[in-house]
Amino acid sequence: MKPEFSLLLLLSIIVFGAITVTNAGGGAPGGGGLRPNFYRFTRCPQAEMLVKALTISKVRRDPTLAPKLLRVHYHDCFVKGCDASILLDTVGTNQSEKDARPNQTLGGFEAIDDIKAQVEKACPGIVSCADILALAARDAVSFPFGRNLWEVPTGRRDSRVSLISDVNGNLPSPFSDFPTLQQLFAKKNLNVNDLVALSGAHTIGVAHCGAFSRRLFNFTGKGDMDPSLDATYAGTLKQQCPNPANPATTVGMDPQSSRSFDTHYFTILNQKKGLFQSDAALLTNAVSAAIVNRLQFPRNFFFEFGRSMVNMGNIEVLTGTAGEIRKNCRVINPLA
Repeated sequence: MKPEFSLLLLLSIIVFGAITVTNAGGGAPGGGGLRPNFYRFTRCPQAEMLVKALTISKVRRDPTLAPKLLRVHYHDCFVKGCDASILLDTVGTNQSEKDARPNQTLGGFEAIDDIKAQVEKACPGIVSCADILALAARDAVSFPFGRNLWEVPTGRRDSRVSLISDVNGNLPSPFSDFPTLQQLFAKKNLNVNDLVALSGAHTIGVAHCGAFSRRLFNFTGKGDMDPSLDATYAGTLKQQCPNPANPATTVGMDPQSSRSFDTHYFTILNQKKGLFQSDAALLTNAVSAAIVNRLQFPRNFFFEFGRSMVNMGNIEVLTGTAGEIRKNCRVINPLA
């Protein structure tokens, strides 16, 4: 079967249901210009279905794309908003967000490039990179379920600026304690419920040893281990990530369930098996610990995660005539 025919067939048979999620409580500012099915009344009414078909075709071949795209979307939104600034490459000496240390292990950029190229062929200059990233992250995670796990209001436009200096102080760190996490989320007008629900994204994907090795070998600078980490689990991690940490080695973030988007992450948190210090931090606050317990139930988690993804996707978006619609997600358009 020719690839073109296969894609058209896939596009024609995809009919996902959707959990409609409103931006209630904890909603982030700047999302007022977004709406469901924004492209329906543009010169590219098939935009969202095309992105879905292209994303699914890629995730079928590489299931690791789901956590990668979800992480890129997260890193984009927390720095200057969901404006695809994370996708811009460095130009000359002007280092972009991609070059910041927390972003150097991101992946999935080539998939976004290809999706954008295909969308541009069908609808030149209509669909933003920011919307493609938001949609592809949702579609990749939702694929195994046969339905959309959350709604993605669209209408974002792309930033013309990406600075490495904007990353520090905006992106939550795996080393953060609870007060720091709460403060960073509050800066984005996200609440504790959003913090815990979005942390549930750690149920899929892998992490590099350097993101947690201090918990294993030198937690307080005295060659000790983080006492909030299960000792048996810590022993397993030490075998996988001996000291010093190999930057190429990765470990599943959710032990025994890192390929499945489920509630297992919240179960292992209560077993003291959260991989990051920021995971363990969720148990140090009474409110967030109670939310952890509540989100162990799938119905609660999927609803709350979907709602928080909508809230996150609204952070400081560019709409209307702000920004631009990039032709290539890696570079800004030349000025007219």
